[in-house]
Amino acid sequence: MSSGQVIRCKAAVAREAGKPLVIEEVEVAPPQKMEVRLKIHFTSLCHTDVYFWEAKGQHPLFPRILGHEAGGIVESVGEGVTELKPGDKVLPIFTGECGECRHCKSEESNMCDLLRINTDRGVMINDGKTRFSKDGQPIYHFLGTSTFSEYTVVHSGCVAKINPDAPLDKVCVLSCGISTGMGATLNVAKPKKGMSVAIFGLGAVGLAAAEGARIAGASRIIGIDLNPSRAKEAMKFGVTEFVNPKDHDKPIHEVIAAMTDGGVDRSVECTGNVKAMISAFECVHDL
Repeated sequence: MSSGQVIRCKAAVAREAGKPLVIEEVEVAPPQKMEVRLKIHFTSLCHTDVYFWEAKGQHPLFPRILGHEAGGIVESVGEGVTELKPGDKVLPIFTGECGECRHCKSEESNMCDLLRINTDRGVMINDGKTRFSKDGQPIYHFLGTSTFSEYTVVHSGCVAKINPDAPLDKVCVLSCGISTGMGATLNVAKPKKGMSVAIFGLGAVGLAAAEGARIAGASRIIGIDLNPSRAKEAMKFGVTEFVNPKDHDKPIHEVIAAMTDGGVDRSVECTGNVKAMISAFECVHDL
């Protein structure tokens, strides 16, 4: 019986910026008040993990266990946790919800006052301490999830209970990439049936954004990417036309405007590149 006890398990620890992760045996403390300890079954790699591992442009915090896109099973729960129990199949969520603040109660926002994204925080909210350690030395958390570990401890508001029949090796990407792209389309861009939508970048987030446009009933979904090999796969997610900026001698927003009689109805930028952001803005038609 591991409930209430320290668990020793393997984790991929980032010891220094840009240096290879080290598979180590770490100690994972029991969950405290409003916390849950999870056994991670599958975790995927997001570029955000790479970005903070490289520590370029942000405050470096090491040693640290990265990872935020995963699927697992609840191993034990801490004091006050009532909506989750051992054995529940769950996804850790880096944008948590306390359920009580003005943002959680609003239909317009999910930026929880308590559990919103904080990339600098490497400790638990309850007591300002880590649940990871090795030889008595703390190992910091990442995005409140730290899924590059066989076991992790998260705030109960950063856990989504899912259908027990869901395959964890597939649904683990719902923790970040899929929900990010699809959510941006369905909850922010909100295209109406018959509208045209441009998707900039056809990685996991972009494909999910395209799928969101397809679900919404968009008539034309134009995918833009510099990698021509992504075109065929994108069609499976609703993209109707593929455009590679390298194939044109004029700005891509002008190309899209010419294709759509003045511009698309909505655009979703999924690369994080500033030039792409500008193009995504400029390719939308005037009202």
